[in-house]
Amino acid sequence: MKGILGRKVEMTQIFTEDGRLVPVTVVEVLPNTVLQVKTLEKDGYVATQLGVQDKRANLVNKPETGHFKKATSAPKRYVKEIRNMEGFEFGTQVTADQIFVSGEFVDVTGISKGKGFQGSIVRHNYSRGPMGHGSGYHRGVGSMGAIINRIFKSKKMPGHMGHAKTTIQNLEVILVDAANNLMLIKGSIPGPKNQFVQVKQNVKGLKALEAAKLLSRKATIVEETPVVEAAPVVEAPIVEETSNVEEKPVVEESTTEVAE
Repeated sequence: MKGILGRKVEMTQIFTEDGRLVPVTVVEVLPNTVLQVKTLEKDGYVATQLGVQDKRANLVNKPETGHFKKATSAPKRYVKEIRNMEGFEFGTQVTADQIFVSGEFVDVTGISKGKGFQGSIVRHNYSRGPMGHGSGYHRGVGSMGAIINRIFKSKKMPGHMGHAKTTIQNLEVILVDAANNLMLIKGSIPGPKNQFVQVKQNVKGLKALEAAKLLSRKATIVEETPVVEAAPVVEAPIVEETSNVEEKPVVEESTTEVAE
């Protein structure tokens, strides 16, 4: 088993080179600090405790301060154990590219969005009654079961919905960006924005796929600019200016002699 802690940022979409649109969730995975390594001989089970994102020292009590001081680490805001994870030394840093590669399937665990108090139709997907005026039953809970003056356990009734630990299984890792400490996971994951989540190896053992070839927005195509030859210079003909005054024709005098 392997895993890492991260923070949900937002959802977006990317394109592959073959033109497919893939909806993804962006998870910020800062370097995790190994705060404790639990062994079978000492603790009874194998696990690795990870912590991520620093917080102020005045927000930590004395027992927690001593725990972080042993690992020579600043106090962490989100601390969780990954069961059966081994191979990492106490006090070291763990990054996303050391754990996962593109094409792997993961299980993502987080706290789902809280939806407040909801009725049985919204909370448990019950069907409603007829909405006509003559009907005496519209959006009620329904039968409470046998009449023994109590409600049986696990009866589906109205109540608080959401804000519970939820795991979405078999999500594909599209990209692991170690330079920007980001992971792109196909599909949606539990929780609102800025919610901490655990990204772990899938328990159903699905084999990794071939990494998708993504279309990069930063790729630039350099085209050769055609060389345009300069047009030959054609000299304009010289046009003499002519006056607008019309020349009157010259009338020659007659030289014919008149006979006497």
